[in-house]
This record gives sequence, C-alpha cells and structure tokens, in this order.
Amino acid sequence: MPGRIPDRDIAAIREQTRIEDVVGDYVTLRRAGADRMTGLCPFHDEKTPSFHVRPHHGHFHCFGCGEGGDVYTFLQKQEHVSFVEAVEQLADRIGYTINYKGGGTAIKRDRGTRARLVAANAAAQQFYAEQLATPEAQVARDFLTERGFDGTAAAHFGCGYAPAGWDTMTKALLKLGFQFSELEAAGLSKQGRKGPIDRFHRRLLWPIRNLGGDVIGFGARKLFDDDNLGKYMNTPETMLYKKSQVLFGLDLAKRDIAKGHQVVIVEGYTDVMAMHMAGVTTAVASCGTAFGEDHLALIRRLMMDDSYFRGEVIYTFDGDDAGQAAALKAFEGEQSIAGQTFVAVAPDGMDPCELRQSAGDPALRDLIARRIPMFQFAIKSLIAQQNLDTAEGRVAALRETVPVVARIRDVALRDEYARQLAGWVGWDDVAQVLSRVRAEAKRHGGRRGANARQRNSRTRPEAMSPPPTARPLPNDPRLWHQREALKAALQYPAIAGTVFDSLPGECFTDPSYLAVREAIAAAGGAASGLGGAAWVDAVHHGVIDDPAVAPLVTELAVEPLPVEDDRVPQYISSVLARSQEIWVGSQIADIKSKLRRMSPAGDPDGYNALFGDLVALEAYRRSLLEQAFDAGADAV
Repeated sequence: MPGRIPDRDIAAIREQTRIEDVVGDYVTLRRAGADRMTGLCPFHDEKTPSFHVRPHHGHFHCFGCGEGGDVYTFLQKQEHVSFVEAVEQLADRIGYTINYKGGGTAIKRDRGTRARLVAANAAAQQFYAEQLATPEAQVARDFLTERGFDGTAAAHFGCGYAPAGWDTMTKALLKLGFQFSELEAAGLSKQGRKGPIDRFHRRLLWPIRNLGGDVIGFGARKLFDDDNLGKYMNTPETMLYKKSQVLFGLDLAKRDIAKGHQVVIVEGYTDVMAMHMAGVTTAVASCGTAFGEDHLALIRRLMMDDSYFRGEVIYTFDGDDAGQAAALKAFEGEQSIAGQTFVAVAPDGMDPCELRQSAGDPALRDLIARRIPMFQFAIKSLIAQQNLDTAEGRVAALRETVPVVARIRDVALRDEYARQLAGWVGWDDVAQVLSRVRAEAKRHGGRRGANARQRNSRTRPEAMSPPPTARPLPNDPRLWHQREALKAALQYPAIAGTVFDSLPGECFTDPSYLAVREAIAAAGGAASGLGGAAWVDAVHHGVIDDPAVAPLVTELAVEPLPVEDDRVPQYISSVLARSQEIWVGSQIADIKSKLRRMSPAGDPDGYNALFGDLVALEAYRRSLLEQAFDAGADAV
C-alpha cells in the first residue's frame, strides 16, 4: 500500500489546480468580478445562481444550500470519492508525481505504477470493445442480444470480447508501450509456460470502474462449453482492484443514488444492465464476492445527509437459503440502515434479466415498487420453514422468530413486528408474543449493553464533545462589522494586515466569529504573508473540529464584499476602523462607569489619571470615526 500523502504535496496540487477549471467541468460559471465567478449550484436545484467560486482563494461556497470548501472538497462531493482519491485524481489531472511518505523513490514509482495500471486497463477496455465487433465475437453478441441488449446497451456498459489467441491482447498492449510487469500487475496478463499470455480468453467482458470512472478490472462470462474455468471470472486482487470495495455499475448509478437516496442491489452484470435499461438507474452488483460491509460503506457515503442515513437499500434475490441468509445479516449490522432495507423478490425465482426478458421493462419497475421490508422478509422466511397447520409447527415458528424480532433495536418497530408476528404465525394471544419478545430483547440487551456503551464511547468521540457552536445569521445588523472584518482578513490579508491583527478578541462578541478570529491568529495573523488558498486552508485547520465554524470560514472567504473591486482597500479601512471604534467605545463606557464610582477628593491622582485616559480614548475614537466615515464614503 502507498504511504501517506505529505501535506506539502496536498498543498502543491491544490495550488497548481485551477478550481474554476475543475468546477467548470460540472457547472457553467460566469465572471462576476475580478476574483469571483457564479453559477447554478450542482448540489441542489435552484433557478437563481447562488454558487460562488473564488479562483484566487481556491474555494467555493453556495449561499443557497451551504455547501463549500476547496477543490478537494468539491471533487469529493461531486464524484463521491475519498479525500485521498480526490488528491490522486487531481495529481493525475495536472501531471504531478506524489511523493508518498514512507517509501522514498520507491513510493514515487508506486504512484507512477498506479497511473500506468489505470492507463493499461483503459487500453485493454478499448481493445476488448473493438474485439466485440469482430466475426469471432458473434457468440458474445448473440449472448447479449438473446438477453435483450443491443449494441447501444453494450457500448453504454463498455462490453467487450476477449479473443481466442493466447496472447493477442498482451501483444497489442505491449506495442502501445506498456511493460509486461505493468500488465501483470493490472491483472490483465500472466506468465504462461512459453511466455506472457492473456488472462481472459473467449469470454464476454464487462469493465469494472471505480467511482471516478477509471477502469480498474474486468468481469468475464463463459461462452463456450469447453471452457472449464468457471462460469464467471474476475480480475485478481491488484493495487487498483479490491473486489470487496467495488460495485459494478456504481460509476453510472452514483449520481442517481445520491439524488434519489435509493440503491438496488442485484447479483450479476446482466441484471445491472437490465435494471438500467428498464429505467432503474440505481442498480449495482458486487463483483466476484458477496455484498458486504465494505460495499455498504460505499453506499453509505452516497446516501449520507447531515450525518444521518436516509434512503433505501433494496436487495433483489430469490426466496432461497442465500437470500434468507443475506436478510438475517441485516440484524447483525447497523440497524439504522437495516430498518430502511428492503427486499424485492421476483416471481418464479427469476433474476432481473430473466424477468425483463419475460415481462418487459415495466415488470422490473413494478418489482422495485413492490419491495417489502427486510425485517419482514427475514421473519417470514423463518416462518415458512415450519408447518403452521400444527400446534408443534406454530410453537417452533415462535421459538425461531422471537429471538430475531427481539434483536430489532427500534423499540416501537420491534413491538409492531411482535404484534405482526402473532398474526403471521396464527397465535391468538398477541400480548403473550409481545411479552416474550420484550423479555428476550431485555435479556439480549443486557448482555451487550455494557460492551455497546464502551464501543460507542470509543467510536463516537463526538458524544463526549461539547455541542457545536451556533452559527450567526449573515444579515444580523449588530454583527455586520465583525463579519466584514473577518471577510477582509480572509480574502485580502495583505490589505487587512496588522490593523486587523491588532483588533482584540473583545471586538468579536459572537462565539463563531471569535473562533474564526482566533484561528486567524493561530495561523500567523493576516500579516503572516500567506494568501489565497494556502491562507484560507491554514485558518480552516484551526476550526476543523467544529462542524459549525469550519464551513463558516469557507463562507466568509467566498462571500463578496459589498463594493466594487477598485473600492476594496477603502472599504476594508472603513470596516476595520469601525470595528476599532466600537471596541474603544466599550472601553470609554467602562472608564466613565469607574469615574462615577470614584471620589476626586478621596483619590485625586487615580481620578486624574483615569480621566486622562478617557480624554485620550475620546480623541482616538473621534479619529477612528472620521477614518471610518472618510473611507466608507470613498468606497461608496
């Protein structure tokens, strides 16, 4: 595995990447100032642009939905990739070599190797797709046609054909400049008895892509009876391809999954194709392994909303033992998801591809519409194993299902399923079933209670943290000078400079604004010499642990000042002078209060000294008011 990406590389890639170019791939941006561009937000529906990009500062912010951050954040949110994947994608985009920490020059080669493996897989996919049009591939085309997929569908999913020659693909890619070691590392070729050979022969292939759309492996389906290597084959585990962490079709489905908060889990490549062709564009399938926790983690990332999972996970499988086993696993996993997990069972044991062939596209859409809750499916699957026509069968059914229902952690949902269980089994005494479920839940909960509390305290440190700071209203007139001063320091630190740094913390009465002020000081102050994205990022690191203040930094760094660009220096002088004047005013009020409590005769020296301070502060306040007025008038 590569080492950690050094901070200097992260900063360098960000500095060398034009955020407006990356965002511009997804949003039509229009110039709205020297360092401001606007467009329609890609993260929520809107008719009036509220999405702002500051190219010089390298940040974006939407004033409609609140999304904001730097170019890495944008790519993570838009492409649903991890931070590391975002850094690596942008490095590839600008041709930057990452020096992974912990491996020296070897790690440099590893990063180059990753890029080469991606390129090799892309070249292989193109080769296989071209082979699908050859006479030899007629059997592969017939396979697709017989299942209702035409050439357009095949091209949409990148289908290809591996020819019969032992080394046809390998030779083709070697001619393109790839090394055998690269093809072997990518899982495309292997060493045969007489030299390098292709891994796949005479098979229909589907490219498997990551969330960023890169081809990282292939799934291959047997076409000929004399092929004895199994019905399906997949690329072996490689640097790029980890079968427990990829889902076929997720690159095509991810936006609809995120937008519709629904994912449909099917079992095969043709099932994904059938679902998408029928309009169910949220369908995905695991590749060469069962759908597991790592796959679920991918789905969670797509359907998280404000740290709360909402949406539906719909499994399509037969009512057989495998389906039941998959359903029962939901009780052992995180039930905030299991409670929103459903099962769609096709009639007569057909898979989605077969159902589409038999009854057409509407049948697949109807299959998803008739989904039933996972809990219900699991419980009824256990009941179906017993003969409910006999007393012994009904007792056995309860004995099997009561512990399962008791494991439902939502109390209200558990009680409701207990009542339904009585009806499904045919047990007249509903209260008795409910009592048994509650007793079992209490017993089961007692065993895991202490461990669960310890586990939660370890895995959820936020439970021990203070509540997040409440963010101020942007249009609060009492705080406008605090907000404008912080905007000046973040957007124009060279202008705000030492004047802003001299403002005491008491100038910022709102806790969120004070937190930003302290983060600016911790980053070296406005006069530190930093600017642009590096400056905003340095400040952001000071509040990264506060979920309310962290987005505020980006918001303040992007929100435009209410003046034309050529009036910015005068406006900043006015705002800072006004901030100083307000603070000096509070000091004057304190001194006046002390003077009223003092006796000139009792302590003449102290009284006169304090009165002298008052006179000096009054004069300083008048100069600040004049400065604020003059600069403000010039800025208007």
